[in-house]
Amino acid sequence: MSTGDGWVRYWRDGTRPLEAMHAHFFEHVYSLHSHDTYSFGITDVGAQSFHCRGADHTSGAGMVMAFNPDEVHDGRAAVELGYQYRIVHIGPSVVCDILADASDGRTGGMPLFMRPVLTDPVLTGALARLHAALVDRSSPLVREELLTAAVLAMAERGATRTPRMRTLAGQAQRQAARRARALLNEAFLEPLSANDLAEAAGCSRFALYRAFREEYGMPPSDYQRLLRLRRARRLLTGGLAPADAAA
Repeated sequence: MSTGDGWVRYWRDGTRPLEAMHAHFFEHVYSLHSHDTYSFGITDVGAQSFHCRGADHTSGAGMVMAFNPDEVHDGRAAVELGYQYRIVHIGPSVVCDILADASDGRTGGMPLFMRPVLTDPVLTGALARLHAALVDRSSPLVREELLTAAVLAMAERGATRTPRMRTLAGQAQRQAARRARALLNEAFLEPLSANDLAEAAGCSRFALYRAFREEYGMPPSDYQRLLRLRRARRLLTGGLAPADAAA
């Protein structure tokens, strides 16, 4: 959507508090406000300044902004060319679910982010990949994997509480990975979710993801995509038109 002061693109999950926005503003000013979510933004171009926690802050290109739920802040351009940024709003219930899954319920409380602006390429990369998956409407499995990766990266690198993540090893790891792969082999054309795979594997979503990567060298979403590509290749070899094979 274009505005008189730039453009805005917006995406919202229809089933849970998860939203994403991509925008470029020149003179637009955000008045004091807050979100009932954790809000993580990446400044792509230019710089933006905002007042939060009794001080002024500036986020330049490549920096990450981290707002806790109900944290009051404003926002405006800090340079003449304005600012382009991506932001993801993640509800506390979603964050809590991911941390509980990764730690078998031993979260130790919800995380708090002490610094409103962070410079960390790992965080920037994790959030950028999540944002792209949301706005591009990637498969449910891809979205879940990248959402988990982004939340855990923020909790590990920018929060006051670091979750103690629990994984599988040995025979338990091999069995979980094999069960998930069996489901993918059987239903790779279906919109399988991380919950579907974890239920089949008999473990948490996070433990299954780590086990699958250890055993097969790729995340479940990449394996699903590989199976789909192999199927499309066989259809093409059999003489099916490319558009029909893709469908």
